[in-house]
Amino acid sequence: MEKITLVILAAGMGSRFGGLKQIEPVDPEGHIIIDFSLYDAWRAGFRDVVFIIKREMEAEFRECIGDRMEQYFHVSYVYQDLDRLPEGIEVPEGRTKPWGTGHALACCKGVVNGPFAVINADDFYGRSGYALLADSFAGNTNPAKRHFMVGFTLRNTLSENGSVARGVCCCDPEGFLKEVTERTNIVPDGRGGAFFTEENGTQVPLTGDEIVSMNMWGFMPGIFDHLSSLFEQFLSKRGKELKSEFYIPSAVASLIHSGDAEVKVMKSSDSWFGVTYREDKPVVQESIARLIGANVYTSPLE
Repeated sequence: MEKITLVILAAGMGSRFGGLKQIEPVDPEGHIIIDFSLYDAWRAGFRDVVFIIKREMEAEFRECIGDRMEQYFHVSYVYQDLDRLPEGIEVPEGRTKPWGTGHALACCKGVVNGPFAVINADDFYGRSGYALLADSFAGNTNPAKRHFMVGFTLRNTLSENGSVARGVCCCDPEGFLKEVTERTNIVPDGRGGAFFTEENGTQVPLTGDEIVSMNMWGFMPGIFDHLSSLFEQFLSKRGKELKSEFYIPSAVASLIHSGDAEVKVMKSSDSWFGVTYREDKPVVQESIARLIGANVYTSPLE
């Protein structure tokens, strides 16, 4: 099987905690969420990992995470620097943050040269998504154009502690992504469904069965040339806006609409966990404990 790589968006990791060392563990052995992601990816056949980080966090990242993973993976680092821009384009005065997840991914060009998965560092995706992506890479009949996304059932991604924003997916009958619609202020309705509130205050019901994107993608390496082109177009239109961001979902949507890409959506049966609110942490810890109790994971991970 062709070598497959896991790309982890980690440039913002630890920011809500004040540093990587302040991230609190989610199990009695001291593991944090990213340890479970790497464990699941390894079991699915991933042997290369690329961490996208801020240059200034490299030493701490290596100490807390990267060095531990070198016995399992070939580990590489990519830096999402603010000034890592196409030739001839300068950072506008007053801009302090990089340009979003699409920019982060574009920084991997030349480092990742085969099929690769993309995940957020702080999110727990469960085991099945990695296996789905590995199998999809192996069976891809249109590698020049076909990419993949792992979708999650909406009710498996909600928080009891506040509203969330989710990208609700619309697919054609064959399961290819047509569009992702961002819905904000989604809260559970207490009956297995949910609702979101529009800007005018209207509440719109959701069944809870909707498939949503949680930023778990599977790309072929040809995506990088498209990303570079789209990023240049983005900068020409919005590059002077100090808070504009170039996101992976918007880039994918552009490629779908132009006919340059197709994205097969696969449904994960797992629940997604993330610490959107500080009150979510005990829920994540309890969920991990249940999975350990059900022998999905060992304690310690091995």
